[in-house]
Amino acid sequence: MAFQGWPEEALDFYDGLEADNSRTYWQAHKEVYETCVLQPMAELLAELEPVYGETKIYRPYRDLRFSKDKSPYKTAIGAHVGEGYVQLSAAGLAAARGIYGMAADQLERYREAVAADRTGAALEDVVARLRTHDIDVRGRDSLKRAPRGYPANHSRVELLRHKGLVAWREWPVEPWLGTAGARQVISDFLAATEPLSEWLARNVGPSDAPGR
Repeated sequence: MAFQGWPEEALDFYDGLEADNSRTYWQAHKEVYETCVLQPMAELLAELEPVYGETKIYRPYRDLRFSKDKSPYKTAIGAHVGEGYVQLSAAGLAAARGIYGMAADQLERYREAVAADRTGAALEDVVARLRTHDIDVRGRDSLKRAPRGYPANHSRVELLRHKGLVAWREWPVEPWLGTAGARQVISDFLAATEPLSEWLARNVGPSDAPGR
């Protein structure tokens, strides 16, 4: 079937799950999850995959092994689409693109590229253009100061401090979320963030570390 957005029941499902994150709630509402949450996401990805690449819907179960929070279920559905990410929760829709966590070899290449005049200035331009589209660009596990070996007063010290770099945007619940127009919102985000993805591919690339 063609993607027609997420019905209101999908948002109600996550409202309820946030209030009662239990197996009892999940089992009682599993059919709602499958028909109103999971199926629309699968339909959306089927339409995006030919343009943006391989897709995958993440499991709804939380990894509790190293977490103090023992709530068994994620309060959002997340999916991988090409180099991007899509998420639906009770709060609305969100999308991301970039490298969330860089391995040591990626981080070394990233910092060298940020510090260099040509590639660093190019990244600044990409970030500035994305922010004109109300797309935030943020880091992960950012250092409080410049990394070792780089001057504290470097003109791009904010970018140098990041250990990952991701474009991110959230959309609150609006009527269009329940229509096929939600597909265009995600497509527009992925198109707008292509320059960031290209910069990361050219200057950082995949990790050579085993298992990455």
